[in-house]
Amino acid sequence: MARNAAIEPVSGISIAIPLVLFAALSAAVAVQAGLVATEGRGVTVAPPQTIVIAPHRFTYRDASEYFHDGLAVDAPKLDMNVISTLEIMKFQTTLRDYNRCVADAICAPAENRDEAPSREETPVTGVSYDDAVLYAAWLSEHTGVQWRLPTDFELAYAAADRFPDDALGIDPNDRNPANRWLADYEREARRAAAIDPRPQPQGSFGISQTGLVDFAGNVWEWTSTCNKRVELGRIGRVEEPDPESCGIMIAAGKHRAPMSSFVRIPKGGGCSVGSPPDNLGFRLVRSQGFLESLKDRMRRAMTEVFDPATSLHGRTG
Repeated sequence: MARNAAIEPVSGISIAIPLVLFAALSAAVAVQAGLVATEGRGVTVAPPQTIVIAPHRFTYRDASEYFHDGLAVDAPKLDMNVISTLEIMKFQTTLRDYNRCVADAICAPAENRDEAPSREETPVTGVSYDDAVLYAAWLSEHTGVQWRLPTDFELAYAAADRFPDDALGIDPNDRNPANRWLADYEREARRAAAIDPRPQPQGSFGISQTGLVDFAGNVWEWTSTCNKRVELGRIGRVEEPDPESCGIMIAAGKHRAPMSSFVRIPKGGGCSVGSPPDNLGFRLVRSQGFLESLKDRMRRAMTEVFDPATSLHGRTG
């Protein structure tokens, strides 16, 4: 019995590897035979410039709002091991590119506060979450590549050192309301509006260590992450909200801002708490093609065979 148990892991590996290789071979044959659609067909618009974030470990503070006995507490900081690459636009979507979608009568015109000619080369602002989703669908159709809004996690992963930590930094067991009020006051003071809130030309706000340009300038970026409230100590599983039916989405920049999905000018309302963003814009993630996705799945399968504790976005610490 002991001898049979000892060889079971080896048997699992010997079975898993051929199955993965067979799936890859079958997919390649399907593509060659034209049974599977590939990217690049019907391209009418050049895809935007992107950067690729290589897989690595990453510390991420959850975007959800956490409460304990009715008082706000800092969200947990998670040690993540990401094993898939992430391809994201290097720059925010420009007004010029967005206006191509407007010209096709797919996107609604942006609500711009500055009509100077140079605005064509600056990030589009005055757009809602819904506008960004429409643009992503339009760009996908015209480039032959699938584009979508990033999640809050993906944007934090791409922005790296430029992504803010919104923590209050106080002991969650501290019941003194004065300490909490002072910490919140100091945080809001750091979130003061920009001296010049007008969108600036590309490259005006620096670059992250990963190569992402202009994050955390005066344009907050829509994500596909729904704002969620977590009450610590509550019995029962916390349900993940569906982005398609969620009315409050996370926009990220100098700080995270929960915003109504239809809001275009943040100063007019829609932010649940704290200082509103100066502007709302976006950049997109390039979804993996079929073969790229298959390659990642193969790598993930091999990783899980040899290291079952590893996961795509799993907590490791």
